[in-house]
This record gives sequence, structure tokens and C-alpha cells, in this order.
Amino acid sequence: MGIITILCGLFLSTCTTTGKKKDLQKLEVVPWVDLNRYAGTWYEIARYPNRFQKDCYATSVTYTIQKDGTVEVINTCRSGSVNGKEKSIRGKAWSVDPQTQAKLKVQFFWPFRGDYWVIQLDENYQYAVVGHPKRTYLWILSRTPSLDEQTYAAILGRLQEQGYDTSKLLRTQHPEVR
Repeated sequence: MGIITILCGLFLSTCTTTGKKKDLQKLEVVPWVDLNRYAGTWYEIARYPNRFQKDCYATSVTYTIQKDGTVEVINTCRSGSVNGKEKSIRGKAWSVDPQTQAKLKVQFFWPFRGDYWVIQLDENYQYAVVGHPKRTYLWILSRTPSLDEQTYAAILGRLQEQGYDTSKLLRTQHPEVR
């Protein structure tokens, strides 16, 4: 089975949910996302486990703004190990909240769509945290394949304040940079 990475899980989450719901506050997004600055390549630093990224390593995503205002999404990872076969999937995203541009819909296969909410964003667009309104999915992204531990710890602290169980996060392995 081909890999369906990062955002594919988001669209299916609208179809099924499991477990009991906690009484959580509404998930807040960042005040504003400049999609032109957000465009480019991001590396996955950590994620909640999901069936769409099983056996996925060295995950990255590239966003490209299209002429019609949508965003082309290309998710890539390596299967089995950081040196495994590269697999990719292409989709599209679009803003559903023009006041913030922090709430997007993502679609890889018609007619399925999923929520992609930017819940943390570095002022210099060096890291971002993407969540789902039901807190069933979570990704920490960086412009580089690694993130310093102090920044990572600060992100985790804010995620806990937002009602996320950070003990469920899996750190993503990337090839060693030499």
C-alpha cells in the first residue's frame, strides 16, 4: 500500500473518531498565517501516531501557492528507515478562515477533506504546529530536520496548555546531517 503521509490522516478524521471525548476548550489557532511565508518545505519533528504514516521516516511536506490561491501540498517520507524508498502524495489545501488563514481544509482524494489548523507558529516561520479541532492529530514542523531542545520543550509546554497529551508524540527520524 502506498504511503499517505502527514495531512492525509486529517481528512479521514472527519469520517471516524474513537475513544471518549474530553471536555476541552475550543482549540485556538494563531492570529494570522501569511501563506506566502508559510509556503516552502517543512520537516516533521514529531507527530501523533496515525495509520497513514505507519513505517514512515524522514517526513517532509512542501507547500506551493497556486495562481488560484490554493496551496499544492506534497507529502514525502521514506519507507521503513531514514534511507528507505522515498514515497510521496500530492494534494491541495485552501483557507477556510480569511480572518486568520490559520484554518485550512486539505484534500488528497475527492471527496474527502480534512482540517489543518495552525495552532503555533514561530514569528520567523521557522517552526509550526499543526493540529486538528478534535485534537486527534498533531504535527510539529520545522524548516530544518532538527529543532533545538529548548524550543521543542517550549512547544510541548504550550501544547499541554492547549489540552494535548504530549506523551503520545513520536519523534521523527531524519538522516544525520554531516
